[in-house]
Amino acid sequence: MSKSEKELAFLQDLFIAPDWGERFAALIDEHVKLPEKGRALYLNAGTGGHAIAMQDRAKPELKFLCLDESKESIELARAKAITTKTPIEFQQCSLESLNLPDEEFDLVVADGSRVPPEPLPSMISDLVRVARPGASVAFSLSTAGSFGEFFSICWEALHNSGFVDYESVVEHLITELPTVSDVEEMATQEGLENVTSWTEPEEFVFESGEAFINSPLVADFLMKNWLTSIPDEAVERVTQEVARLIDEERHNTQFSLTVKATLVTGRKVELPLAG
Repeated sequence: MSKSEKELAFLQDLFIAPDWGERFAALIDEHVKLPEKGRALYLNAGTGGHAIAMQDRAKPELKFLCLDESKESIELARAKAITTKTPIEFQQCSLESLNLPDEEFDLVVADGSRVPPEPLPSMISDLVRVARPGASVAFSLSTAGSFGEFFSICWEALHNSGFVDYESVVEHLITELPTVSDVEEMATQEGLENVTSWTEPEEFVFESGEAFINSPLVADFLMKNWLTSIPDEAVERVTQEVARLIDEERHNTQFSLTVKATLVTGRKVELPLAG
């Protein structure tokens, strides 16, 4: 049974943000310096935990605007801000049309870890567009080399389940993840200078195949992106075969899913003075 958007927001807040989200948030906290004052943008703020923590660390003269596509996630974030008395603003927005003025923010941060690779170039373009000249822009994402353990098992599961016509889906999943150098090049082409990146391999451990396919991270987040091109009637058979193969191959050991968590930062090029 499919979950409601409200249920998904609660699952994200309770399970995904404290585990998955914190791995990427740690990179941002370590490498992104908050400006002394002005306006900061946090795109894909989810249920707001990390954005609120950043606002709490900032000086009073720096104010965050936080955006997310999920109305339900924004409602949870607003409730947290009220409870903690954090002076921070949350708004719902569409990733496809970031309706913000040009050169508005002194810091721009985005959590791209929940964004499929396809819209990544347009997201980076928007991040740079809304940053003031000289402002820092930072975004996190999963890069090439992530999820390899799942991709190899998924290909076998499709084959064993008789869905050989969809084996190319796995090939696409592998090749669509950008390399770090690809992402750095995107950032440079969009007008960032001093582009720098950091990558940390992160492991997510599961006790069994069933634990893997039923975890909120996999079932309600990752698997939706991975199997979006496969017919609904095939998804259940394939996921159950994935679980069986995991148990068959792990020989009573834990199953680990590896993610290359990457942060890319840069500074928007300042325009030369006229004359």
